[in-house]
Order: sequence, then C-alpha cells, then structure tokens
Amino acid sequence: MTTNSSPQLWLYDTTLRDGTQREGLSVSIEDKLRIAKRLDQLGIPFIEGGWPGANPKDVQFFWQLQEDPLKFAEIVAFCSTRRPNTTAATEPMLQAILAAGTRWVTIFGKSWDLHVTASLKTTLEENLAMIRDTIEYLRSQGRRIIYDAEHWFDGYKHNPDYALQTLEAAIASGAEWLVLCDTNGGTLPHEISQIVQDVVKVTGDWGLGTRKESSQSPMPQIGIHTHNDSEMAVANAIAAVMAGAKMVQGTINGYGERCGNANLCSLIPNLQLKAGYSCITEDQLTQLTEASRFVSEVVNLAPDEHAPFVGRSAFAHKGGIHVSAVERNPLTYEHIQPEQVGNHRRIVISEQSGLSNVLAKARSFGIELDQLKTEAKQILQRLKDLESEGFQFEAAEASFVLLMHEALGDRQQFFEIKGFQVHCDLIEGKETSNALATVKVAVDGKNILEAAEGNGPVAALDAALRRALVNFYPQIATFDLTDYKVRILNGHTGTAAKTRVLVESGNGYQRWTTVGVSTNILEASYQAVVEGLEYGLLLHSQAEAAVKAST
Repeated sequence: MTTNSSPQLWLYDTTLRDGTQREGLSVSIEDKLRIAKRLDQLGIPFIEGGWPGANPKDVQFFWQLQEDPLKFAEIVAFCSTRRPNTTAATEPMLQAILAAGTRWVTIFGKSWDLHVTASLKTTLEENLAMIRDTIEYLRSQGRRIIYDAEHWFDGYKHNPDYALQTLEAAIASGAEWLVLCDTNGGTLPHEISQIVQDVVKVTGDWGLGTRKESSQSPMPQIGIHTHNDSEMAVANAIAAVMAGAKMVQGTINGYGERCGNANLCSLIPNLQLKAGYSCITEDQLTQLTEASRFVSEVVNLAPDEHAPFVGRSAFAHKGGIHVSAVERNPLTYEHIQPEQVGNHRRIVISEQSGLSNVLAKARSFGIELDQLKTEAKQILQRLKDLESEGFQFEAAEASFVLLMHEALGDRQQFFEIKGFQVHCDLIEGKETSNALATVKVAVDGKNILEAAEGNGPVAALDAALRRALVNFYPQIATFDLTDYKVRILNGHTGTAAKTRVLVESGNGYQRWTTVGVSTNILEASYQAVVEGLEYGLLLHSQAEAAVKAST
C-alpha cells in the first residue's frame, strides 16, 4: 500500500507506438484517440502517441489532440536523432515533430557501436554529434527531451566506454530523462540491476558540470524500457527500479513487436502494492482491469484470460480444497485482494469441484444452498455427470445457473421447443452458405411456427427463434449472439465425434455464455442458443422483480 511518503515512479505508456508494432495489431486514428483518453483517465503521466511524419495517421492523431487535448497526461512525440552528415535544423522529420505541438519529445539514439557502424554506416563520433545536435535543436525550440538509449544494455556490455559517451552527449545537450532500453529483450535481471546501478553512479558523479550553461532543467533521471523476448520484461523493469530507475516504460497488456514489451498491467500493481512505490492513485488502480479489457476490445485482440492481476482467471478457484479455504480466508490462495486492481474472485465449476464450489457459485448468483445440502449434492452430481458427457461449465456459467434452478424445481418455463429444421444451399465459389431454418416453439400453450434465413445454419436458427418469441418477449430484440466457439471432443471417432458449442450472448450491458453438446453440431448449437435466450429472459425477469420490490 502506498502512502504520502512513498517514492514516486513515473509511468510512460508506449502502447500507441511500440504496442502497435505487434504482428496482427492495427488501430485507426479514432482507436488511438479512445485509448489515449482511457490511459489519461488511468493516470498515466506520459503517453507516447507515435512518430509524427512517419505516417499520415500519426500526423492526424497529434493534430486532433491539439484540438481536444488530454486532461492530465503529457502526450509525447517520438523520433530518432537526425541522419548522419546533416544538421538537425534542416532535418524534415524534426520539423514534423515540432508541428505535432507536444511539450515533450522522446528521441532515440544508438548506444551500441555495432549499430552505429553496421546500421547507420557512420562513425562513432558522428553518432555522438547526431545525439547532441538533435537534442540541442529541439531544446532551442522549447521542447523537453526524454532520451531513449536504444540497445543500451547490449551496447554497454560490448563497449561500456562508448555507451557512456552517448549518455554524456545527451546530458550535455539538455535531456531530462535517460531511458535505458533492453531493445533485444535478452538481458537478465541481475545484469539489468548491476548496469543500472553503474549508470546511476556514473551520471551522479558527472554532476551538473557536464551540462551546458544554457540548460535550465535539473540533472536527468534514469528510466527503463524492456522487451519480453526472454520472458523477463516485467522482472527486468522491476530490477531497474530497485537499482534506481525513476521512469518505467511499457504497454498495456504487454503489446509490442516480437514477444512484446513490459506489461504495465503487471508492473503497476507489483510496484505499487508490493514494492511500495507511488504510480497512480488507489482509485485509478481499481480501473486497471477495465482499462486492460478496454484496450483489448479496441485493438480487437482477445484478452488473455490468464494474465496476472487483470485476467479473468487471475483470481479463479477451481479445486474444492482451494475454494473451501479461500471462502474462510482469501489470503490462503490470493496474493492481493482482486478488488484492488478492479478484478473479482471467481469460483469455477467443473467435474473437479467439491460441494464448496457449488455453494459459493450459487451465492454469487443470489441462490442460497447452504440450508439445502441435499439439493446441492444433487447439483454437484448432475454437474459431474454432464461433464463426463462432454459439457463444460467453467466458461458457461449461465448454463450452470439454469441447471441449478432446474434441480431446485424453480426453472422458469419461458417457452417449449417442439422441433427445428435447417436447409442449406451451398453455392460453389462463395465463402458463406445461405441457410433457412424453421422452428416450432410453444409459449403459454400456443404453438408458433417461424422461419428465417441466415448466412449459416446457426445464424438462421438464432434468427428464427427470435422471430418466434419476440412478440411474447419484446426484450429479445435487445439480445445479441456475440461469440460462437466449437470444439470437437473425440476427433478419433470421425464424423460421429461429439461437438461442444459455446455461445456468448449479450443485451448491451451484460454478457453470458451457454453450452451445448451433441454428436450433431446443429443440435449442440441449438441447445446453446436456446439456453442463451432463456438465460437472457431470466435476467430480465429478475431485473423487473427487483424494480417492483424496490417500489
């Protein structure tokens, strides 16, 4: 827990630049603006917006933020040092940086002599001149500078004297932050710790005399930027902080090129809740899980359900002994309170469950089984029997709720299924097939026969069911089928294999998942779709009952 005396750490988010270099990740200008505003709400002090001039999208992004600026965060433009054998004042890319209108600019330069000679194809002295000239020019234009020392750790290990000269050049020219980058992601925590300690000592020994008299900013502080190629990005960033780094750069969900960047969703709670540093406020910390999922949705990548702190399974308990213990004292199997990061405890229901799982899961849905031990044991046995047939309720909690109501004898009969048929037209050369579904259902003793088309059998079934029921239950018009997953359970049996279907449904503000299992994929899908509609109607009826009770 942080206090007023907790040491301050400065967070620097590069999701919108480094994070978008992840393979398969692409964002629009609108996406970038939405993410930037969400990070601003989260309390991130520095948000790197991109490289103005590198592409039209980033240029427009910075222009729009000039019109509608962030409330708290500093938006940062990113760029390299000038090219060899030119001058910063005539460098077109630096003019684009100035046009972006940001107060802060991050400039990266070469620290590793191998990159200077092999990549830039210039001399070591010219590289130092490029660093000095670029920073001095931007400082003369009123910009404040964060200097990213690219490939710092590899450069320092191969030629420490020259690597330190690059930092000295940045300091002398007016950089306020020196960020040490493990660009290849291959350094281990003990190396990070020692090298950061070396840099902190050396830059401290240099003192203010190293800086030009025209520089009015304080002596630079050290930052850390780590990549995850060795699965060490978070550990390396923490090691750097323990060694004296005051700025931590990373991305939401660890997005980034190759194996990604240091994951701020793990770094922030580790540093704040465990190491005692002040990163964001406690209220902002409770928004971390939501922010993680928001960014996942915007970039159209499935959230990592098993991500530490913010994953759906981060505080999920499946084993019966675990559940029993955590019900008595959460400290037995939880290293922090999930609410501190905006997450929550989940009791997972499966064939490995004990009675404590069933009782806890029932309570989470407002069903008290503690005094109904016989019924609870029947539910547990029914659960185990169904899972042996291929059902799975870990990800289909809505189906488990319906199962509990059925065992208790109070499952509402909103409608009765009488049968269905599906006809598909497969047209050669077309990616999708036209399907026609006919369903027969009964509501309050009245039979309804309806048909509907869809771009596949499941879509047609879903549409036909809705059409049959919407006149009786208008709220169905607000339901959506949001996800559909299929798994073959025993593929060795060929076309006789059992199929498990998970269907996720929603009503605009809630989502729920149901499951169906059959050797017929359409039958399994139909089971899941029907239960999805049934559970949605149950939620609606419970909400109406709550409103009536309150009045």
